[in-house]
Order: sequence, then structure tokens, then C-alpha cells
Amino acid sequence: MNLGERICELRKAKGLSQEELAELLGVSRQSVSKWETDTAVPDTENAVAMSRLFGVTTDFLLTGQQSNTEADSGKVTKPALTEKESGVKPMKSKLSMKKIIAIAVAVCVAIAVIVPLSLGGCDGEEGSSGLLGALVEEDVDYTYVLVHGMGGWGEGSEMNTLSAYWGSSSGSISAYLRTQGIEVAEANVGPFSSAWDRACELYAQLTGTTVDYGEAHSKAHGHDRYGREYTTALVDGWGTKTDGGQLRKVNLIGHSFGGNTIRLLASLLEYGDEAEMSASGENCSPLFTGGKGEYINSITTLCSPHNGSTLFNVVDHGKIVETALSVLFATGGLSVASNSTLLDFQLEHYGIESGNSNTISLVNGSFSEGTDNAFYDLSPDGAAELNQKIQTVDSIYYFSYAYCTTEQVPYSTIQIPTSSTLAVLMPVATLIGMYSDYTSENTVSIDNSWRPNDGLVNVVSAQYPSDEVHIDYTEDIEELERGCWYVFPTLDGDHGTPIGMHGNTDETRSFYMTHIELVDSLPRIK
Repeated sequence: MNLGERICELRKAKGLSQEELAELLGVSRQSVSKWETDTAVPDTENAVAMSRLFGVTTDFLLTGQQSNTEADSGKVTKPALTEKESGVKPMKSKLSMKKIIAIAVAVCVAIAVIVPLSLGGCDGEEGSSGLLGALVEEDVDYTYVLVHGMGGWGEGSEMNTLSAYWGSSSGSISAYLRTQGIEVAEANVGPFSSAWDRACELYAQLTGTTVDYGEAHSKAHGHDRYGREYTTALVDGWGTKTDGGQLRKVNLIGHSFGGNTIRLLASLLEYGDEAEMSASGENCSPLFTGGKGEYINSITTLCSPHNGSTLFNVVDHGKIVETALSVLFATGGLSVASNSTLLDFQLEHYGIESGNSNTISLVNGSFSEGTDNAFYDLSPDGAAELNQKIQTVDSIYYFSYAYCTTEQVPYSTIQIPTSSTLAVLMPVATLIGMYSDYTSENTVSIDNSWRPNDGLVNVVSAQYPSDEVHIDYTEDIEELERGCWYVFPTLDGDHGTPIGMHGNTDETRSFYMTHIELVDSLPRIK
């Protein structure tokens, strides 16, 4: 039995939940979860406090063995009262502390002698210090990076001062998570740019470098190769190792088109791009050279159109920008006409400057008529083409959440929105709920299974990419695998529900905390 299993067993024997144990020790629920899954080790103070609380010696808690003195005496330790039972907080044992210090000193001395011999070299200093660091260093926290969808924005946008994309009317999700000790960062990529361009922008933000859209891609689509320069990394030290040898990774969460963006980023990081390596040679961006998929721990998608959305079949192409913006702006009581200049379109590489009154018309014009934009990538045919470029990465956990805001009309296959659907989404939800096209000459055949939707994205598309391995998630699954999709049961709500649009604050926060606790409890590849 390992340390985590002992802590869990002793906690349950005392009739305590993880939350109750955390409260008694003055730590977070996450810390207890990490201890019990052996993804972190309690420090000396907490180890001593738990030994007193559980009525066992510190030696037994840490190693599973009683000390010689206790074993020889035949004494049986009486279980200690909990704080609730006694009203007294656990006191620290000086004797146990001395034992721990003695053991630590002995281990350090042994390592100082053995490591130089086992690792080779004349002095072995580098290997010794690295191993010592690995033994004493607690698990590094992985930052959660939130990536918005089409038409959206992040914390760095002026729009966010008026209405948070992540939180909207429910209050900033990022701000709340930070109060819970969770490291969070929000990306701010092109709201209408293609998944490729957005992935390049996200990489530059994460690393604090200049956006490189790639030599081959830029020539093919007629725009500048380089974009904005980011002097500060969104996640400090991402992809580097700690003194103890731990890799600093991120957990990516993408809403809507943000899901497509982070999937492509992960694929490029791991597998690179041969066309870009060939076109750029030694001047190729590290994003396209591969071998870095391990920089990401997990990917979670919320209402993401993995296989496209029939929104682009039922809404007039020239109205797509207005439709997307009206949905998002409406949550903050804003008007597209009067506030569109607040949104940073990030299209300078196309020669389109943000802040102009005619920016929307420019986006709806020649830019949207090509294939290097969100509109094409989000169409069923464009998504199928994008999916051919994306592969899952064996070292990454994948999760998806789909929402449904429609219900079936009796004696029909037509879907109509429920009364709780966001008002601005009802017309689109109705159109998507009626659409199917068995005679289409397009690549993707749209049948009645595409009709249930969240107001913008079809449920069947949000669940998982159609060409990738997936498993229906249940709590009974003992060990999650990397490199395949875990699809959660479809939830009630519309496209804005997972980002707090007119939603219940407590439910929104609980959703994120529950999922983050799941991700943080998973075994790590270090």
C-alpha cells in the first residue's frame, strides 16, 4: 500500500470526507485529492498533523511501518479525536519531527554517496542535485488556459472590461478559480481567424514570442508571415523543466471554435508540419518542428464544432459576423453597431485594421470568401478538411462536453428550442433543428441526427471528432487513457451555458471546479 492509499484508508476509517480532512488541516480539497492519488506529497507539517489526527505514528503514515520502539513495547495507539470531537486542533509531535529529520538526513547522505557512482562522472554534482530536487519537490501546478470561440475575446481585450467572455453575467470564471488557488490564463486570439492562424497566435502568446503563421501557409493564403509580438509569455516557463525535472505543462480549455484551435495546436506541437519545415528551413517556427506534444497535459472542449456546424448552411453567409457578435454582445447588453469597434479583430496580417467603423464589412467581404477563416473551418466541409490535418496526441487527456437546448417535436424529427434558451439563439436553434440535406453534394452528409443543437452547434458535432477514438465517460472508469476522447453525457443548456451566459453562478463555478479536480487527480507523465 502506498502513501496515497494509506491516507485515503485512514481518512475513511475516521469517517471524514476529503473536504472535511482539508478543513481540519487548513488546506484545499485539491491538496488532499493530490495526496491520495500520489500526484503530490504532504509536507512535514501536514504529515505530522495527519498522524495525530488518525492516531498513528508518522513512521506508519509515511512508510506503513511502525517504529521499533513502538513495536517492541506492544503498545496500541488509541485513535485520536477529530477536531470536531475534541475542539482542539492537532498538535505537532516533536519526537516524530526529529525522526523525520533524521530519516531525511540519512537519505540525503546516502544519495550524496551513491548518486555520483551510479550516474558516472568525476564529481556527479549535476546528477546529484537534480535527483535531490526531484525527491523533495512537490508537483508543479499546471496552468489552465482558456481559449475563446469565434467572435470572442479574452482578458486582454477592451471588450472584457465591459463583459467577460468567460463568466459573462455569472461573474469572471478566471477570477473565481484564482481565489481557489488555481492558476488560470485567458488567451486572446483572432475572433474570426482560421484555426491555423489562431493556433499560431496562441503559441506566440504562450511562449511570449512573435506570431509566425508559417512561410508555406502565408504564401498560400496571401497574407504576411509574421504578426504581433508578445514580449511576455502567457504562461511563464511553459515547456521548460523545474529544478526537480518536472515539465511545466498546461491544461487547455476551449469553448466553441476554441476547441478546434487547441486541438490543432496540440497536433502541430507533436507532429509538426512538413510543408512549413521544407519552406522555412532553419528559420522554421518551433511550432512546426514537432516533438512537443507533452507540453500539454489535457484538452477540454465545450460546445465545440469538431465536425462543423449547420449554422453555416442555414444562415446567410453575409450575416455570419453579425450573428456571432449579436449573440456574444447581447450577454453584456451591448449593441453590435455601436460597440463593434471595441473588439480586436487581429487581422493586421491581412491588412485589416481593428477599430474602424467598416471593419465588419471588410471581414464579411473578401476575407470571408477564402478558406483561411473561421467561417470555412466551421462549415461541415471545412471542418472535415481541418480534421484531416489534426491527430490526437498519445500523451494528452481529451475531454468533451456537448450541450442541448432543443427538444423533439412529437411525431416528428424536427427539434425546437426550449423556453430556457437564450432569446437571441432561438431563431438559429430553430433553423438548425429543422435542417437536413440528404441530397447534398457536399463532402459531409447531414441527416436528422444533426438536428439536436445548443443554438449554434449540433450536438453530434460537439461530442467528438467523427474520425477519432472516443469513450463515453462514466465515474465507474477506473483509469483514464491518454490519446482518446472521453465524452461526457450531453448536458441541458445552450451555447452560452458553459461560459456563464445568463446562467446560475454557483452551477457555473461548480462545473469548472468539478472538472478541474478530475483533471488534477489524473496520473502525470513527468
